[in-house]
Amino acid sequence: MSSTLRLFVAHFVLLSFFFSAGICDAADDPAGSSDQTESSRGDDLVHQYFAEQTRQIRDRCLSDVQALDDWTQHRELYRSQLLDMLGLNPMPPRGDLQTTVTGQVQREGVVVEKIHFQSLPGLYVTGNLYRPAKVDEPLPAILYVCGHGKVVEDGVSYGNKVHYQHHGAWFARNGYVCLVIDTIQLGEIEGTHHGTYRKGMWWWNNRGYTPAGVEAWNCLRAIDLLQSRDDVDSERIGVTGRSGGGVYSWWSAAIDPRIKVAVPVAGITNMKNHVVDGCVSGHCDCMYMVNTHRWDFAKVAALVAPRPLLISNTDRDSIFPLDGVVDLHSQVRQIYALYDAEPNLGLQITSGPHQDTQELRVHAFRWFNKYLRDDESLIESVARPLFTPQELKVFDRLPGDQRVTTIHETFVPPASADQTIDGPDDVSKKVRKLLELTFAGWPDDGDKPAPLTSLRTVQHSGVEVDFLEYHSQSPYRLPMVLVRPTDQNRGTESSVDVHVLDEDGWQSTFGDFDWYRINQTTATDLVKALPDAWADSKQSIRKQPTLFVAPRGVGPTQWTRDERPRTHIRRRFMLLGQTAAGMQVYDVIRALRSVQNMDRLSALTGPTVVHGQGDAAFWVLWASLFVDGIDELHLRDLPSSNRQAPDLLNVSRVVQLPHVIDMARQRIGNVHVSRQ
Repeated sequence: MSSTLRLFVAHFVLLSFFFSAGICDAADDPAGSSDQTESSRGDDLVHQYFAEQTRQIRDRCLSDVQALDDWTQHRELYRSQLLDMLGLNPMPPRGDLQTTVTGQVQREGVVVEKIHFQSLPGLYVTGNLYRPAKVDEPLPAILYVCGHGKVVEDGVSYGNKVHYQHHGAWFARNGYVCLVIDTIQLGEIEGTHHGTYRKGMWWWNNRGYTPAGVEAWNCLRAIDLLQSRDDVDSERIGVTGRSGGGVYSWWSAAIDPRIKVAVPVAGITNMKNHVVDGCVSGHCDCMYMVNTHRWDFAKVAALVAPRPLLISNTDRDSIFPLDGVVDLHSQVRQIYALYDAEPNLGLQITSGPHQDTQELRVHAFRWFNKYLRDDESLIESVARPLFTPQELKVFDRLPGDQRVTTIHETFVPPASADQTIDGPDDVSKKVRKLLELTFAGWPDDGDKPAPLTSLRTVQHSGVEVDFLEYHSQSPYRLPMVLVRPTDQNRGTESSVDVHVLDEDGWQSTFGDFDWYRINQTTATDLVKALPDAWADSKQSIRKQPTLFVAPRGVGPTQWTRDERPRTHIRRRFMLLGQTAAGMQVYDVIRALRSVQNMDRLSALTGPTVVHGQGDAAFWVLWASLFVDGIDELHLRDLPSSNRQAPDLLNVSRVVQLPHVIDMARQRIGNVHVSRQ
């Protein structure tokens, strides 16, 4: 019998059994109340999982730093890891900026140069450089990085620099040079920050791409520009910005020691706020590094130490909540204390929502005056706009060679499609790299079989059905169903067919069967309910053990089917240094290792054949790289490339999907890939 026919027969047998048995009328609910839907159980489980994982990351963050040497010995490694998570390792080449001033305007003693530069060829950065009309000596300089302040009139984008112009004007009126730069999302050339947030570009995770990396790179090149100017004192450069600009201030200050003072405003909080409390749904992709190394955000902030740092926020900011800001400050304060530099760390909390309030500005101005000008006098002037949007526009016509709108395609280069996999050593090398960059979020016990719990066993007409759960990772207990001949009909040379199911596979196999109602129907009633036709027409299934496995997010543990919350569940996984697909691969690995240790199958000498279709084919393929003892794979409707496949962090930096098939074939030999 073909594997496809065996699967059909097994499906038919199981569906007949489930719906004839009437076992959906009562419940024994190990994961929740009996009237709870599977989707709501799945939501509860995934949120419990997020809370546990977030707590683990929080507990590890900076926990190994007890003395200053502990920090300084690892600081450059941490900085390298952050660059890696921003897609800046290796750093792109620092070519000619091709800085161009397209005009200038002047008002009230403030001169604004309308400026653009290319941080990479074709990656244009538009900005306004504010300076005093009279400059007698090199001045301290501020890089002001904009948040999401859209200014569009009649379909023309003037850049978010226009929205934040009052900051640049204040600095210039008070003896600074201030460069205000647009972001790629809301500049005069309109790129995107919303790949996974809104546009379904999950391949960004595969590539290890985040627009945060582009914004950080543009900040570094902006510092290059400031240092090249005669009117700037290159040893007195600070950075600030609010909201998105606050985040980019963190990236640039953490990775660039040329920045001497930093005031990120409303730009950081702890991982708990983002993952557990749901702030992730209020932030686009530019707010996050690809969290390969599983950091909490306090480690980013600590990289600024011991330089002067003011953490600034309001007390009713719904997307940077107060409790997380205070928690992060308390962790970073420990690092400043090791340097004996606690006065260099400030925490400002003012009253208000997520807004650019005057109270936030005044403290920032005083902080920069103190640390860049040794001036602690009172602030006597307010920040106010001086120019119209039209006056600050840089381009009359957008350049035809711009790459701002497509930079996500090239910023993090992928592995070559032409590379070859040269034998077992090369496979092992690639696997080690994948464990470092793609699957670092797997638990340490993934090389062990998952513990099994037997829920029910039912026999009828020479066939035995075992309902089990495998304990993959807390809090997940996942479904496993074994259909096999009873002892008197069992041969020792038969193969074991393992079918890994995605959601479509679960529905086609088990339909509306409620996993959580198995235990309250008596065995007698279950046997009585089995159809008599089963014994007569399903002879073949009684000779072929068949196992069905579902990872997290499938069947009984599926989370919401609503698109928007599902999107942010996937984004939460990334913030934990994982992906949903990566953890589903882990579940399949755990299940396959458990199969190899099942007493019920230990006497069989035939091959182990693993099947998957669609997403399940993808999980099976990847799992086969980490599990020995698989003899054959049958993969139907496997995605054709990483770009079309479920997302795995950084995978495209290491291998393309055809390479993975080649790796599996070198390990197993019999890998069959087919389409419907």
